[in-house]
Parts: sequence; C-alpha cells; structure tokens
Amino acid sequence: MLDKYVREEPMIRGPKFLTRLRSHVVFEHTPVKIFCTVDGFPTPVVKWYRDDVILDLSSAHCLVQSKGGIHTLEIPRCSTDDTAQYTAVAFNIHGQASSQASIIVKRFKQEEESCSYAWLPFEAAMLPQIHYTKINITFLEKFGPVFESEGGSATLTASMTLSPNLANLQPEAQWYRDDTRLFDSKWVKIETGRGVTTLTLPNLYKDDEGLYTLRMVTKGGTAEHSAFVSVADGPPPVPLAPGAPMDIKIHDANRDYVIVSWKPPNTTTEGPILGYFVDKCEVGTENWTQCNDHPIKICKYPVAGLFEGHSYYFRVRAVNSKGISKPSRMSEPIAALDPTEFERLHTKKLGGKLSVVSYHDEVEAEGKPPGAPSGVHSSETDRTYVVLSWKAPAYSSKAPMWYYIEKTMVGSGAWQRVNTQVPIQSPRYGVFDLTEGKEYQFRVLSANIHGVSEPSEPTSVIETPEIKGVPSAPGQVVATRETDTSVLIQWAPPKEPNKLIGYYIDQCVKGSGDWISANHKPHKSTKFVVSGLKTGETYMFRVQAINEIGLSEESQESAPLTVKAALTTPSSPYDVALLSCDGHSMVLNWKKPLVSGGAPIKEYYVDKRRSGTTLWREINIPPLTERLYKVEGLTEGAVYQFQVYAANLAGLGPASKHSADFTCEAWNMPEPGPAYDLTCCEVRDSSMVVEWKKPVYTGSGEITGYHVEYAKTGSSDWTTANEKAVSQRFCKVTGLEAGSSYVLRVRAVNAAGLGMASMPSDPVTAKAVEGSQEVSCGVDEKTGDIVLTFESCQLNEGSKFVWKKDYKEITDFSKGVEIKTEGSHSKLIFKNAEKEDFGTYSVSVTNTHGVSSSYTITSEELAKMLALSYDIRHPIIPLKSELAYKILERGRMRFWLQAEEISPKVTYKFFANNRELSGADPNKMGHDVATGIIEFIMDHFTEENEGTFTCQITDGGGKGQSSLVLIGDAFKAALAEAEYQRREYIRVKEGPHFSEFLSLQVGDDCSVTLVCKVANLKKESVFHWFKEDTEIIPDVKPDLGSGVCKLPIKLFSLKTAGIYKATISDDRGKDMSQIDISGKVFEDAINKISQLAGASAAELVINCTATGIQLQCHMKYYTSEMNIVWYRGETKLTPGDKHVIGGTPSMATMELIEPTEKDKGLYSIVITDPENSHKRSLDLVGDVYEKAFAEFQKLKAAAYAEKNRGKVVGGLPDVVTIMEKKTLSLTCTVCGDPKPHVSWLKNGTDVEPDDQYSVSLDQGKFASLTIKGVSMEDSGRYTMIVQNKYGGESVDIVVSVYRHGEKIPEAKPTLTPKTIIPPKLPIEMPQPKSPPPTSPTPSSPTPTPKAGRGVKSPTPSRRK
Repeated sequence: MLDKYVREEPMIRGPKFLTRLRSHVVFEHTPVKIFCTVDGFPTPVVKWYRDDVILDLSSAHCLVQSKGGIHTLEIPRCSTDDTAQYTAVAFNIHGQASSQASIIVKRFKQEEESCSYAWLPFEAAMLPQIHYTKINITFLEKFGPVFESEGGSATLTASMTLSPNLANLQPEAQWYRDDTRLFDSKWVKIETGRGVTTLTLPNLYKDDEGLYTLRMVTKGGTAEHSAFVSVADGPPPVPLAPGAPMDIKIHDANRDYVIVSWKPPNTTTEGPILGYFVDKCEVGTENWTQCNDHPIKICKYPVAGLFEGHSYYFRVRAVNSKGISKPSRMSEPIAALDPTEFERLHTKKLGGKLSVVSYHDEVEAEGKPPGAPSGVHSSETDRTYVVLSWKAPAYSSKAPMWYYIEKTMVGSGAWQRVNTQVPIQSPRYGVFDLTEGKEYQFRVLSANIHGVSEPSEPTSVIETPEIKGVPSAPGQVVATRETDTSVLIQWAPPKEPNKLIGYYIDQCVKGSGDWISANHKPHKSTKFVVSGLKTGETYMFRVQAINEIGLSEESQESAPLTVKAALTTPSSPYDVALLSCDGHSMVLNWKKPLVSGGAPIKEYYVDKRRSGTTLWREINIPPLTERLYKVEGLTEGAVYQFQVYAANLAGLGPASKHSADFTCEAWNMPEPGPAYDLTCCEVRDSSMVVEWKKPVYTGSGEITGYHVEYAKTGSSDWTTANEKAVSQRFCKVTGLEAGSSYVLRVRAVNAAGLGMASMPSDPVTAKAVEGSQEVSCGVDEKTGDIVLTFESCQLNEGSKFVWKKDYKEITDFSKGVEIKTEGSHSKLIFKNAEKEDFGTYSVSVTNTHGVSSSYTITSEELAKMLALSYDIRHPIIPLKSELAYKILERGRMRFWLQAEEISPKVTYKFFANNRELSGADPNKMGHDVATGIIEFIMDHFTEENEGTFTCQITDGGGKGQSSLVLIGDAFKAALAEAEYQRREYIRVKEGPHFSEFLSLQVGDDCSVTLVCKVANLKKESVFHWFKEDTEIIPDVKPDLGSGVCKLPIKLFSLKTAGIYKATISDDRGKDMSQIDISGKVFEDAINKISQLAGASAAELVINCTATGIQLQCHMKYYTSEMNIVWYRGETKLTPGDKHVIGGTPSMATMELIEPTEKDKGLYSIVITDPENSHKRSLDLVGDVYEKAFAEFQKLKAAAYAEKNRGKVVGGLPDVVTIMEKKTLSLTCTVCGDPKPHVSWLKNGTDVEPDDQYSVSLDQGKFASLTIKGVSMEDSGRYTMIVQNKYGGESVDIVVSVYRHGEKIPEAKPTLTPKTIIPPKLPIEMPQPKSPPPTSPTPSSPTPTPKAGRGVKSPTPSRRK
C-alpha cells in the first residue's frame, strides 16, 4: 500500500500555509486569538483583512504578532461588531497565498441561534416608513462622446447643481460601463466633490470601450447621463497586423491550471486572423512567457503547469499573415489555489458553547482507505475539455487523500485513467485533450496511503460540443436617425449563432468605399448607436457576428441615411410666472422647452384648475404662438394653478410642472411688476450679458430703470450687479468667479421705488465657450464701408447669425445696412453710416452652445471711422514721384510725375503760374497706365516760364496734385541746361563730336582702359588725351577710322586717379569729353577688378625671405586699394612691425617678420567685391611651418653674412698704366664686421712685403699696396682679397708698366674684376638678448656656391 502514497514536490519559492486559520464562535466581551504558520523563501510578508478590507491596526482593539513564521491576530475584548471574515494574505516576490477564518461574536447568555453561522448579532426590528428629502439634480456640464485610440487617455467630467444643497445629504456618484459598476482601480480613477465628478481612464485599451453612464443617486431618486467612449486600435507593431484581443477572462482557476478566454478584434481593414498566442507572467516579475507553441484558432485556451499558491497575469496576442498584434490588456492577477479549500472545514464541539474549526484531513482516524466520491458531474463542457466536480467522501485521517479520474468513450466499454501532472487533491478538476463531438463518461476514485476506494458512480453521458464554424451573417440592417451626430443601427440576429459572442458594426460614407469600425469591442445586443458622425453626411452601415472561432461574413449594407436629428415632441415648458392681475384676469408667461425635438415649436396650450382640485381645463382655443397670455374670466379672490404644453410637427409634448398658487386679486401697488424672459448671452469666464423684457405691470408711473441681481446657484445671497439703474433692457454683469454657476433676476424701478423681482434665470456657468472669438470692427479699405465681423467657433445644421443693435434684432435694412454670411463668418455692413449709428451691436448663433459676442461703438470711435470712410471713398491719389523735370535734347523740358496706380479713365491738367498749359503741338501731353507716369513736354523753355508748375489728377473718386517751383537759382540752372542742350544739338549736327563720351572699362585680364567714340570726322580731325591738363602721348595712336579711341591706364591705382580729358577738333570746331576717375567711378573699377582678381586667385604659397615667411596669392591683378583682408584663424591682421602686407601687380603678399612658434596657425586671404567674397587659406603648422622656418633661418643667415662680409667700398681702378721706375700706390677703402683681413696677390701668388712692396691697412678701413720703382717685371694682374668670417670679395687690377719713351700700352681689364667669397659654414650669428624659439637647423649642409671665374682659393700659396 505504500507505493500508493504520493507527495507533492515541496514549494520552495512561493508562500505556503503550513497551519491554516481556524474559525471561532465566541461571546462578546471575551478574547479570541487566531493564528497560522507560513513558509516560503524569501520570508513572506503577511497582511490581515477584515471582510476584504485591510485591517486597521492603529488602535489597540486588534493586536497582530509575527514570530518565526507564526502569525497571530488577537482581539482582547470582542464585540458584536467584530463578527466578520478574517483573511491572512502572505506574499513574496514569487507569489502569494491566503487563508481565511470566521469569527462569530454572540451576545452574552443569548440562546444559541438555529443557524450555525449567525452574522447578525440580533434581529432587526421593523422600521417605520421613511420619507426622504427630494433633491433635484441639474447637470450644468455633461460629458460627450469620446473617440480615442489605445494607449491614450480619456476624462469624463460632469458638473451639477443640487437643490436643495444639503451638506449631510450629498448624492452618490456611480459610474457604469455597459451597466457594470466601476470602482477605483489601476485602470479607472474616480473623483467626486463640490458638484463635480470625474472619471479618468489613464491608459486606454479596447476593453474600456462602451456606454458610460453616470448615476447621481439620492434617497429620493436618481439623475443620470450617458455617452459612448470609442477606443480604436493603436498603431500595430507591423503594418496591417491585427488589432489586439480584448476582454481577457479567467475561468475555473485550480491548483495547477486555469482556462483563459477572450474576444477577437475586428478586422475591417486587416487580413483574417490565423490564431492567437497566450502569454503568462508570474506576479512580482516582468517575465512574460508564451504558453502555446502554435497559434490556437478559438478564443479559449486551458493553461496548465502552474505552481500552486502562485499568482499569474495573462494576456493574448492575435496573428495574421502580416504579423502579430500588440498584446491585450493583461488580466487581473489569479492565484493557482484549490477552490474547494473552505469546503473541507470540520467543526468540533469543545464543550459548552465553544467550537473549533479544522480541516477534515487534520483529524485523527484509523488507517483505512477513504470512501468513494459521489455526485460526479460536469460543471463546464467545451470542445476539447470537461471540468468535473464531485463531493468528497467523509474522511477523518491525517494521511493525505487524493483522487484518480477515469474516462471512457461511450460504447467502448473500457475505462482509461486520466494522466495528471500533479496529484488531484481538490474535488474539482479539468480533463483536457478530448475530441470534439464525442460522448464520454467519467468516474472518480479517492485514495490515500492505505488504499484506493471504489469508483464513484459514472457521470451521465457528456458530449463535447462541435462548433460548426463562425456564425452566419446577421440579417437586414436598418439605420434610423437618433441625433444630429449619431444614428441608431438595428439588425436581425444570425440564423446560425454558433455560440455567438457579439457583433462588430462598420460604417462608410456613401460613395467613398472606405469602411471603418464603429465599435472596437464586441457589442452584445442587436441595437447600437453609432456616435461621432458628421451632420449632413450620408452613411451606410453593415454588421458582422463573432464567436470563439472568428467573424462571420458581413451583412448586407443598410440603406444610405443622412445624419440629422430625429423629430421628437418637445420637452415641457417650465417656470410659469404671473406678470399682472386686475382681479378678473391674469397675464402669464413661461419659459420655452429646453429641447425643441428637432423642429420649431408651433403652438402652446394652457390649462387651469382651482387650487386643491384635480380636474384641468383647457383655456386657450385656438393654440397660442407666443409665451405671453392673458387668462380672462377668472373669479376674484379664487386661487388658481396653471400648466402649459408645447407642440411641434411631431406632436404635443408633456405638460409643464403646474405653477404656484396664484390668487386672483388686483395688483394696486405703486412699484412695478416683475420683468420676464431673462436670457443670458456673451458668457465669459468673469462676465455675462443678461437681457429681459419690460414688466407688463408698470405700477403708478413710468419705469425709469432696472437693477440686476445675481447669486451663486443654490445660494440665497443676492448681489446687485449695478448700483446705478440702467435704462436699457440689458446689462453686462462682471466680477464673476470663473467656473461657478449663477442665477440672475431683474427688478424694475419707478418713482415709487424698487419693484418685484423677476423669476430667476436658468443657471449659467461663468465659462467661455471653447474657441469663442469677439466681434471686430473696422473700415473696409476698398469700399469705405464700416464692417462688424464675427467668426463662430461652432456651427451646426440650421445655425443662423442674429445681429442686434442694443440687443434688439436688426430688421430695418432700408438705410444701407446689410448682413453677409459665408460659412462660419458673418458681417454687419454699414453702407451709409450716420452719426446716430453708435451703440452696442451683438451677434448670436442659434443651434449652438451659446456662441455670442458684442461690440460697442462709441460716438467718438464712430466719428473717426466716418472720417476714415470718407478718405477711402474720396481718396488722394498716392504718388510714387512728385512733379519733376528733365531736360531733353534740343532743350525741350519734360515735366512728369508717377502715381502708385491709375486707371485708363484718368484725367489730368498741367498749369504754369495758375495758367493751364496746352498739350497741342509743338507741346505734348500723355500718360502710361502700366507705369502710372503722367508727362507734359514743353517744346521751348524760356525766361518767361519762371514760376510754379502744377499737375492736377482725377481718377474715379480720387484726386491728386503735385507742384514744382522753378524760381531763382533753380530756374536759372534749368534754363542754362536747356540752352546748353539746344546748342549741343546744333553742334552735334554740324561739327566733330563725341558720340559716346569717356567711360572706364575693366577687361577680363583686369586691364583698365579709357574708351570713347567720336563721329562726324574728316581727315584733318585731331584727337588728344590729357590728364590734369597735361597731354598724354599713348603708345598706340587713336583709331579715328573706326571712331573708337582707347587709352590704357597701366598699374591702375590711386596714383593713376585724376581727371582725364579727350578732345577732338578740326576747322569746323572742337568737342571735349571729361571723366573724373575718383569717388564712385574709381570704386566701381576697383570692385570690378576685385571681382575678376578674386575669381582668378590661386591657392596660397610660401616664399621665405631673409626677414620672415611670406605668403603669396597669385592673381590677375593686385593693388592696395582692393578690398583684401588677411586673417590668422578668425583674427584680422593689420599691417605693422610683425605683419607686412602688400604685393606686386601679379600677387598679394603677407610677410610674417621674425616668425616664432606663436605664429603658427591657419592663414587666409579674403578678396571681397560687392557680390561675392573669395577666400584662400593655408595651414602654417607642422612640417609646412618647420620647412618654411628653416628656409627663413638660412636666408636670414645669408643676408646677415652678406651685410657683414668683407667688401671693397671703392678707390681701386680696373686698369693701371705706369712708367718704369715710378712708384705705384694702389689704395682703397674696405669694410666688414668684424674688421676684414686684406691680402694681395700678383698673378695668383701672395705678395710678400719687402723693401719694394709695402702693404698697409690703416684703421681697418684704408688698405694700400705700394710698389716702389716699378719695373717691367711688375706688370701683371694684382688681386686684392678682403675677407672675414662672413666671407668677402676679391678685386682684380691689371697693372701695365712701360719704359720711358715707349708708347703707353693699352691695357684691358679682366672679365670678372670682382669675385664674391662665400662665408664659412655654418654661419654664426650673434644671439639676441631674449632669443625667440626657433626650429632646429636642418642637418643637411647648405651647398657652397662656386667661386667666380678667375678666383683662387681664399688661402693662396705663399709667394716664392
């Protein structure tokens, strides 16, 4: 028998109760203690709950202890209020577990109740009937339909007023989704208080879609409001992937398995769904694991292999041919626990009235097998599984008991044991992997270590259903009007529902072919209101049915329906008021229905009755069309009640609430009666405008004004809005609190005093309509009309703009007032405004939520606008150019002006000293519409024309005038120019002249040339060039044959600037042209040169000198007047000791004097012309700098050596001829630093001083060679060598000696009389006191230049 004993593997992660809580029954005022033992790793934390509410441990009423895994709850002194169910919940990161027990507290010495589980401590007495206070709830702001997508958020808010508003009788706000009550949770947040309730959905899923209803519940009734919230699919992970499944439900949770079900998404635009993946995640972790390897095609799946005592989340993803959807919203956490745990409780009497509750398997008994289970039946049957339940046998042993399940297919006769992964310990288990459409029977055996029981009675035949497929298509779809933005859809259910889950509804604008989902969560009934439609648009609808397998075919499309509000009867009128009574009649007024029913209200019916009676009598035949009615034939002193009906095309609406009791007694008080028909408009956050009608009863005198009072809704504290009575029947109330609700009333005033208060207005919330705009006023710039303009932020079907002056509708359009409306824009236009048209102009838009605005035109503002209007209608023609003159050839005078714009119908006149000028020949007058130029050409301008010239223009309604004053010096200059032009005309026609005057041209190669053209020449004509009156003889003579004469200006710069002249003359006369090359002419030429040179600029190159490193930029031409800037990095370089900036005609240069390491960097040259800039750069760093610096050092040393080497300054001839026996003295001056060494050679051999040859060097400067008594042998080539460490030079002198009486010979000097001697390498230069850092000298030796021809070694051999 021992092999039948089965143990579960120890649970080492999640919490587990080793000892569970036990229920107790105790008397009041006695202590009770319950305890449990919990195991798990990490050590679980235990929290205590009382009736599912966490236990309040702040007082000492309940004591909790925890030590060594043992947790106790003690109540030292019980009361009947402690009767409850207590739960200990243990949890750690791997899961949670719970244990429950009941504590029942009975009254002391009370007889034991017949019920073993007495929840009530005493029987409730019969309560008297309670009459609750009726609280009227009026919604001020209601939430409307919401259209959002998954992942977004939505907020539904409603504000309301309560009447009466009692602090201790506040209504309860209950929120529902599809009739399911909602509470605060992770997915729903509810806030209520101060007349406002808000429901927030912080993270939307399609599960949140539905009809949301707010019910304000009071003891005396309920007020409710509903709106639909639509949640569309969010963006899929991949295009055309399906939407996420929804409505995840967990069924039949057990120790090691659960059954997960869900609803499929709509696939209006996506491909068909191929299946689903189910994921699970253990509570306390974020690790989601996929439960099924292959997609399952139905919307239900059993998840097995769970750990007992652990809690899990579940989610589902849909799959189609394009990809996998986003996951659904995860389920609520579910614990894998035995659902029958509390059914195994056993109560044992301890004596007296005390009992202890324990588990059956914790009671001692003899060692024998358990009995057979009973009552085996199916509690749930599906296509592939059956959930079995049974009644456990009576059992009283500490040995664990488990169960075996056997199955048989009906007709086979063979029983097969069902394999389970863990022992079955609860009397409920799911048998999976069954075949669809087959018949089965099941039986159960119980077992312990002592043996196995007999089998239970088999179940009745259980047939697993075989789903035939998706449902058939729904029947005919009928669409009917609901509101102006919604439509009611109804359809017939499918003939083959096949376990129908719900429906999806699609909508399409007629003719578009674009079907979209109207709902994104299956709808259960065959009616659905499609919201969010466009008023006036025509739609079609279709429906699909859904079951676990998928979606049906689409139904037939509905007939097209245009969205309009359905016609209904109007709601009831309300607030019936008494306006006047003369003892035999009463004047009544009432407020029109809040809901018109979609059609104008045509008629009203009034009934009356005596107060205290029930029979109503109609008193007006025919029906009324106005809301003011005088009831005749009343009995004086009688008390009456009245009620009113409203009717439209749809029929008669409900009756109003009957009026208050009105006594038929004549009014004779001197004060006025009540005003009536209060309406509010132009509601803003801190103000509103109230209008009313004049009281019917005026009292003893004329009404002189009105006072407006306001109070917060529900309050009786009235505040007067205007201290001074207003005479008009409207008033703007200011100083309101934004968002607060107000009621208003009006009192009329006459000489007798303040009259009766009107009926209070409907509550109005001080809050501007979202997007509301104000009326604007201005003058039309083209027509001069005064225009009031308004744009409405709302516009619905049937909406109209109503314009009023001083809140009286404008109906008289005979004085040029016009209203133009286009779409959401409306204009009130004054064609012929007058001074009396000031006032307040208002506009309201019907069929909106109170869209209105106003504008007050003061008399001062109107006067300004009238003046502006006059100016626009009688404009001064604007001129681009005032009247001016220009002298034409032959000395004709052109007077002209240019208008901004003229029409072909323009007329004009010219005047000279108020005398109109004629445009007849030889004068001319004309205009050009395209350019707006108007001109008058005077053929002969003489001294008589001195004075003022005026042009007057008329074009349509506009006029313009411009004058030109020509007197004094201005007239003399104009007359002189006219006469000159007259002479010039004659000259040009008769003698040589310049047909083109001198101009300066810049060629593409940057050459600058003076060019002119002469005409009417003959052979004897002579051309001359001059600069500053000095004649210039050009290299190339002028080409008089072509008439084109050119003078190149070489090396163009400021030095070449000046006044240049050209003359052409012959016996017929002389002409001259002159140009001043300075100022703008010079600048234009330089800019052109800069443009050409900049474009031709080559990249920067390095040329080292003895003084520094020179950067060169070769270009077509360079002059210092060009706009050239050198930069080092971003720093502009300026000429100075460090930077020498200049150039040659072919290049620009910048030399770094004595460069150092600090001078490294990026150097740039920027050549700028008016249009562009040209930049060339060189990075003087690294090897580039090192090589340049080494070359500079070499050249610097060579220059230093050249400066300080030995030199012959002068004094030596090249050739000397001397007679024999004479004394020859060769003397010269030498220099050098250090002082040079001087040596002499004769024919290449050193000259040794002796008695004949004398060599001297006086003061280191004066060197001489003296030869006494020269002889023929002394003839030859003598060489003087001057040298120090920096080098030197040698000079040759040819000496020719002749005898007395001979002809003096002709001696010729040598070809190279002087030869340079190079310095010794390396050249040593003196170091400065603070030597700059330099680059190391290159190791390669500088090549020694070859000695000049005829030069011997600097160290010649000694003379022998």
